[in-house]
Amino acid sequence: MKSYIAKPAEVERKWYVVDAEGKTLGRMATQIAAILRGKHKPTFTPHVDCGDYVIVVNAEKIAVTGKKMNDKIYVTYSGYPGGKKEIPLKEMLAKKPEEVVRHAVKGMLPDGKLGRKTFKKLFVYAGPEHKHEAQKPETLEI
Repeated sequence: MKSYIAKPAEVERKWYVVDAEGKTLGRMATQIAAILRGKHKPTFTPHVDCGDYVIVVNAEKIAVTGKKMNDKIYVTYSGYPGGKKEIPLKEMLAKKPEEVVRHAVKGMLPDGKLGRKTFKKLFVYAGPEHKHEAQKPETLEI
């Protein structure tokens, strides 16, 4: 029996909505990354983008365990001397809650072209509203 290899033209994609309110950041991000890659489908092929689209709402209401709210630090570097910025999770949630979820999911996707293509199927919104009603997304319980 031959192994099935999905072809990009044959892949059927669905849209899912995930409500992040009260969900633990890391546990939610791992499941979102698996859906973006298509690992939940029986036709999963590692070198083909066969995942689905994911919309995350209420990103500002995520939960973290332990002392991460104060201890977890996001580091950016501009490339110039003295251009290193450190922002704690609490501050990041106040300023850009969408980036917290994006950063967590992106770290769980593969590096390279396929990972970048897969990451573009993630849409994160701070509040309960999103602009993808036309795609008729299904609610996904995580």
